[in-house]
Amino acid sequence: MSMTAWYFVNGLVLLAASALMSGGLIVLLRPLLQRYALARPNARSSHRIPTPQGGGIAVVAATVGASAIAVLYFSAFKAEFAAHLFPVLAAAVFIAIVGAVDDIRTIAVAPRLLLQILAAGVVIASLPDELRVVSLLPWWIERALLLLAVVWLVNLVNFMDGIDWMTVAEVVPITGGLVILGMLGALPISGVVVAFALGGAVLGFAPFNRPVARLFLGDVGSLPIGLLLGWLLVLVAGNGHVAAALILPLYYLSDATITLGRRIANREPFWQAHRSHFYQRATDMGFSVPEIVARVFAINLGLVALAAVTVLKPEPVNALVALACAAGLVGWLLHVFAHRK
Repeated sequence: MSMTAWYFVNGLVLLAASALMSGGLIVLLRPLLQRYALARPNARSSHRIPTPQGGGIAVVAATVGASAIAVLYFSAFKAEFAAHLFPVLAAAVFIAIVGAVDDIRTIAVAPRLLLQILAAGVVIASLPDELRVVSLLPWWIERALLLLAVVWLVNLVNFMDGIDWMTVAEVVPITGGLVILGMLGALPISGVVVAFALGGAVLGFAPFNRPVARLFLGDVGSLPIGLLLGWLLVLVAGNGHVAAALILPLYYLSDATITLGRRIANREPFWQAHRSHFYQRATDMGFSVPEIVARVFAINLGLVALAAVTVLKPEPVNALVALACAAGLVGWLLHVFAHRK
């Protein structure tokens, strides 16, 4: 068995272990969440009855736990873990705690943002000094821009977690795509391990969030998921595959960024909760929740394929063509969601 195949087989074991850990923890925690962490319907909600939130506790615990098990199993991986992965996982746990507090009693916008910046700063500080995405920029300017990018990804994952299975339809293809990119050499082994663990944890959560959901992820899950995805995508970009790092999350990036820009242009209080994302408007246009998430999942599979092409064929013209195709796919889906079925 080749080394790549060996890592892949062990990665599947890691994915299964993470899924079992996540699902098992949810079964244990759900009675407590039902009692203390009910999400009651409001103007932004897509649900009609009070539903427990906080499934992200299990997702984060399973991701961190499965990654730690992998460190113990892959002895050659321990040095890399101590240097780079441990601070990232610690930052994910920290921002999960911030999300848990926000789920139970709302944190004001400014302190919440500062805490997110702190967690993202730990992630950026953990990057190898030699990692560069745009070498023409001064190092410190590039790191500041990467910090902003990670903070934005933390928030947009939180914004987009607004209907049942939406996060599952996004995170499962992206983590699968990251594993594929890792097998192609675009992501270090630490990133591949976290991608397997995070994908498995979200799969373990998926049965409980299936429409109509019996459990929501909550900020305790969406914030650290965004942080980990941001770190993984920065690693891909830093390995010379900027196009792939942009293509993988392009649906979330487009929906959230265009919506934010439209709200700012309309002088709306963009920092407040709302229901104007394309996927949310689609429910008002006659699409059912399963129809929406199925389309998002299918588009994401296409984005994974295009991202893989840019790694297999890294010439600039191929990256531009793949980016154009990805933009066309996402633009078509946003257009579909914005018009009545």
